[in-house]
Amino acid sequence: MRLLIGVMIALAQSRIKLPSPMKRQVNVYWTAGQRATMTIVKSMDAVTLAALAAFPGQLQAHYGVIPAEYKNWRPSSWDGIPSEPFTPIEQVWHVRDIEVDGYHERLRRTLRESNPLLASLDGEALAKERSYATRDPAEAFAAFRHARNNTIELVSNLAPQQLARVAVFEERSVTLRGLVHNLCSHDQQHLAGLQWLLARISASVPEE
Repeated sequence: MRLLIGVMIALAQSRIKLPSPMKRQVNVYWTAGQRATMTIVKSMDAVTLAALAAFPGQLQAHYGVIPAEYKNWRPSSWDGIPSEPFTPIEQVWHVRDIEVDGYHERLRRTLRESNPLLASLDGEALAKERSYATRDPAEAFAAFRHARNNTIELVSNLAPQQLARVAVFEERSVTLRGLVHNLCSHDQQHLAGLQWLLARISASVPEE
């Protein structure tokens, strides 16, 4: 019950309306002469969709905790960072570009092609090529919110057969449903990355 309430709150805060097909579930099967109840997922699960919807606000809030003078701060060592080795501003722009140039393209190709080989983007190269360090974070947040809305609109309306379509990504087979879970995992890595940076920043700043 607490989990269900948390999901509903996250969806309400995101202001994204999820379609009714998401709610379709059925009962099932007989096991050793006894009736059992099993949930068959007809579309993306509500927990994952709620996490995807909540992430843009969480990302902006985490970034907002970083002191302004540390937006481009780099530690002396990146050892242990749970995300790619990016400064705070680079974390934000990376998330935006991976959403659009990475996952939008991967989802489209998996829907349209038979077992496509999906590209893995070089995030560190993109950070240099696109000059993340000098760009406006407000622009990144606005673009990312729009892109994430498009992602949720797409995946929340997919049929089970579409979610089961397969591709090859990072040298292993993955379903379209699995790509959505990978995206959600990627979100959490960058929240963790910002918290890791905050820990290192706090160690470098004397307490007053």
